[in-house]
Amino acid sequence: MLRTTILAAVAASAAAFTAPAGFLRPSARVAAKNGPTMQLYRDGQLQGLGVIAIPGTERPKNLDGTLVGDVGFDPLGFSNWLNLYWAREAEIKHGRVAMLAATGMIVQDVYKFPGVQKTFGDAAMMKLHNLAVEQGAMQQLLLWLGLLEILTGLPAVIQGLKGSERTPGDFGFDPLGCGRNPETLARRQLTELKNGRLAMIAVGGMVHHYLLVGRGPIEFIKNIPNFKNPLPPF
Repeated sequence: MLRTTILAAVAASAAAFTAPAGFLRPSARVAAKNGPTMQLYRDGQLQGLGVIAIPGTERPKNLDGTLVGDVGFDPLGFSNWLNLYWAREAEIKHGRVAMLAATGMIVQDVYKFPGVQKTFGDAAMMKLHNLAVEQGAMQQLLLWLGLLEILTGLPAVIQGLKGSERTPGDFGFDPLGCGRNPETLARRQLTELKNGRLAMIAVGGMVHHYLLVGRGPIEFIKNIPNFKNPLPPF
């Protein structure tokens, strides 16, 4: 069971390296029949085109079902005033980071990488984060990843906002060739988006769970059988 959980988490994070979820501009949506429909379960009967996520309401006018993962769910009306290209770029990027984070939160409960034990001891989750801040490791991550974002991410988004053909999340990084087959690409785009959404919720849950009980996800689960107290000793 433990191995299955870890493999599932790794597979979820690996989806971040597949081709990005596509974005279709209004002018191109007329020709979308042969694209996004491939990723819709039962040709959109249960997802996408023709689906109303909230019964008794109308679909938001800017969510017409042609976006990957679009089921018309926007109760706060963000799609009416927010640039959808920018929003999809942010969603994909946050989802990819969350998939990696969720994997890390699970793995740190069952495996210690060389050097980590010596530097940070048995610290995990928020304690590990705080130690990394104290020792300067997080500042280095902020510096180098911030620089990478400024040099690559920001120009790419600006390019897309100006009307280029670049799809949100597309940085041309596909070492495994996951996007070569157009017949499977659409399904992988949807898989990445859904896994990313789930990972964002999971990361939030695991962080708050740790703040409440002081245990990582696997550590907590291992203390549940036989009615053992899952809470740490205080």
